Amino acid sequence: MIRVHHLNHSRSQRVLWLLEELGLPYEIVRYERDPKTLLAPPELQRVHPLGKSPVVVDGALVLAESGAILETLVERHGPRLRPEPGTPEFLRYRYWMHYAEGSLMPPLLLKLVFDRVEKAPLLVRPVAKAISAMVKARVITPNLTRHLDFLEAELAGSPWFAGPAFSAADVQMSFPVEAATARGGLDASRPRLMAWLRRIHDRPAYRRALDKGGPFEVLG
Repeated sequence: MIRVHHLNHSRSQRVLWLLEELGLPYEIVRYERDPKTLLAPPELQRVHPLGKSPVVVDGALVLAESGAILETLVERHGPRLRPEPGTPEFLRYRYWMHYAEGSLMPPLLLKLVFDRVEKAPLLVRPVAKAISAMVKARVITPNLTRHLDFLEAELAGSPWFAGPAFSAADVQMSFPVEAATARGGLDASRPRLMAWLRRIHDRPAYRRALDKGGPFEVLG
């Protein structure tokens, strides 16, 4: 039995979704964020030294990092959710599996951090807000705009990120694109990305994962 150490409102939701797409049985071990700090509880450090989620136990294998988890699960249990190796679609698949966390998430994380900087104590709040506004205007917003324009253009040729067929790359891309709707400026002005979101939300496996994992909201 595959065991998923699942933190609420986190990247582990897409692991549940992939397992539902693969039709694999699994067990959920639940953890809740601290309501004040929104950080993972210290109990997760007993599972993995970094104390992060997701962590998946598959037999004797303990896996962290959602991209590595998804790739390994697909290799072990469901190669149908990736294109055939050696094809152009497989190269796209590999690209998006790494792009999601390596390129798209960093500016989204910076946006989250500087949004919270603006809520500094009253005494320093004016200075904090001024610094935050400058960083957003010069670095964060232009980067996010460039990424979202890139993604919108990439979906012009096919309904899914790796090509004509749904793949684990779409599962991997789900979290940063959801985050972009929460805090990155993604809206109806980019109709292909919004249509892609609707398609993943309509997948039965996506809905089953929500039913089992509990309410899911990317922190904004």
